Amino acid sequence: MSERRENFTFVKEGDQRLDHFLVECLPEFSRSRLLKLIKEGLVTVDDQPAKKAGQKLRMRSNVNVLIPAPVPTGLVGENIPLDIIFENDNLLVINKPAGMVVHPAAGHATGTLVHAVLGYDPAIEGIGGEERPGIVHRLDKDTSGLILVAKNDQAIRWLQEQFQERKVEKTYLALVDGAPPTPHGRVEAPIGRDPKYRKKMGIMPLGKGRKAVSEYVTLESFKKHTLLEFFPKTGRTHQIRLHCKFIGCPIVGDKIYGYRKQTVEIDRHFLHATRLKLILPLEEQPQTFEAPLPAELEELLEEFRSEK
Repeated sequence: MSERRENFTFVKEGDQRLDHFLVECLPEFSRSRLLKLIKEGLVTVDDQPAKKAGQKLRMRSNVNVLIPAPVPTGLVGENIPLDIIFENDNLLVINKPAGMVVHPAAGHATGTLVHAVLGYDPAIEGIGGEERPGIVHRLDKDTSGLILVAKNDQAIRWLQEQFQERKVEKTYLALVDGAPPTPHGRVEAPIGRDPKYRKKMGIMPLGKGRKAVSEYVTLESFKKHTLLEFFPKTGRTHQIRLHCKFIGCPIVGDKIYGYRKQTVEIDRHFLHATRLKLILPLEEQPQTFEAPLPAELEELLEEFRSEK
């Protein structure tokens, strides 16, 4: 994608701040992105470089914006198969397999979902002025299921707003050891960084940590395990895994928050993002996307059912 120029004329009564005007004219860009363009001298007012974001515009002021081509990030796309549930010009809905890390980080310089998306669509517009897809929310490495990937600034802003306003309905399937105290319920337990083990999260005392709320219902009961459907109302790191542990039924296969001695031989934890309901960018009615349980998890359930 090459650079482009946008030209706007201010025709309102009274004065208006430059940054406020640009937000109205270029809604696909975040305010921080627009402020960066002003700071870098890429915005002119009446053929003069804009002085500051709060510069006042007057009737017939001419505003010109140079939008640079996306900057390469150094990330190289990889030929990794993707299970794409849905795609349009703004986003991808992907069924992520267990074992795949979402975003490059220390210890995971290759093989991530981001690398796979760039390999699938090398011409992706990217976000924040960089050639990279926008990760709207995340799934843990060993959690499978649906994840949204934005292709441009407008899409990621829209989706972030949907999440912030809690308009996105997420549903997870979790097989747990034992059973919850009630067949269905609501868990409200704040989550924060574990003070002793900084790589882990933990349930915090009231007044500390960030608010975390989950609801659940029992789908199926087995001799020593229970299949639950979880509906997280907030989006904290490791929320469902911690809430399961908090109510006394940790997720099967969870090596961090589960039992030290696992009750089932499984190479991952049994947590799957099975359903997403949301309003897509530029649409009015919500859509629902679903991803069935991976074969290895379905086979485990069938094994338990045969033992009833």
